[in-house]
Amino acid sequence: MPVNPIEWEEGKVKIIDQTKLPHKLDFLYIDRVEDLREAIRQMKIRGAPALGVAAAFGVVLGVKESKAKDMGSFQEEVKKVCGYLQSSRPTAKNLFWALDRMYRVVSEVDAGGNISPDELKQKLLREAFRIMNEDINCNKAIGENGSFLINDGDVILTHCNAGVLATAGYGTALSIIYKAKGEGKRVKVYVDETRPLLQGARLTAWELLREGIEVVLICDSMAGEVMREGKIDKVIVGADRVAANGDVANKIGTYSLAVLAKENEVPFYVACPLSTIDISIPLGERIPIEIRDKREVTFFCGKRCAPEGVKVYNPAFDITPSGYISAIITEKGICYPPYKQNLYKFFHRRK
Repeated sequence: MPVNPIEWEEGKVKIIDQTKLPHKLDFLYIDRVEDLREAIRQMKIRGAPALGVAAAFGVVLGVKESKAKDMGSFQEEVKKVCGYLQSSRPTAKNLFWALDRMYRVVSEVDAGGNISPDELKQKLLREAFRIMNEDINCNKAIGENGSFLINDGDVILTHCNAGVLATAGYGTALSIIYKAKGEGKRVKVYVDETRPLLQGARLTAWELLREGIEVVLICDSMAGEVMREGKIDKVIVGADRVAANGDVANKIGTYSLAVLAKENEVPFYVACPLSTIDISIPLGERIPIEIRDKREVTFFCGKRCAPEGVKVYNPAFDITPSGYISAIITEKGICYPPYKQNLYKFFHRRK
């Protein structure tokens, strides 16, 4: 894709404002950590891997004007910035993973060494670039590994947006589709709209059309019927956090798709980098779920679509139990059940 979802350009974080898509391709140039956190909160940038990259560069923005003269003071500033960014959105593991990496850059430096805060700023910037480049390479590998599961002529259903826009490049679930197309396989994709913010309709359909891939847009409530009609060969989704036992937190509606897929004997795959997997959380029910503004539900395209005073429950994610998941596709290969043992082996292999 000729546009990059996130870049570092002349001391600023350049992102695509995803709230403007598909009508307008608009870029934001952010030079304050406060503005970056707000962009994350407002979902101008979204997708678990992309949030990790954005958070890493956010740390650089947060300390660029630091006047700290000693190591201890600078470490405290970095810690404060990391905590501030952690408070933006609670579910995506990659955001916390990237901030942990950024903090280690300064926390593991010998306090008695001669390195200055200015030198540490450069180390932080280099680490942010490493996180971004690693994400791009991970996504390429996910595509290569996952394309093994795609047959010529497959029809795939996907949910939300797990493509280029959700990462530093290539995507996770959609990277598999892009790779399969690049191998000459004919692929057709059903995209459900993904209420309430329409990431499927606005973002995934936009991406796939730009890549020349056949797309069919459906309402969320149509997924069960198209599976019953035998139109879907596979379901592939991304993830925002995966528990140690293989339970998956992903965009609200994913759990419903997994249940429907199992009922209709359709393989259900999750694609994500290992940085999305949280082996410190044993079960999906322990994953923190973000509850978002009720206006996302009561308004549609800027117009009120529900009566004043109605109560609203708006969780941004749901938990898909591991028993519904056929495999988890990572940069290190395809992980099959039992996930508790096999995900641990994948992490051990990475180390």
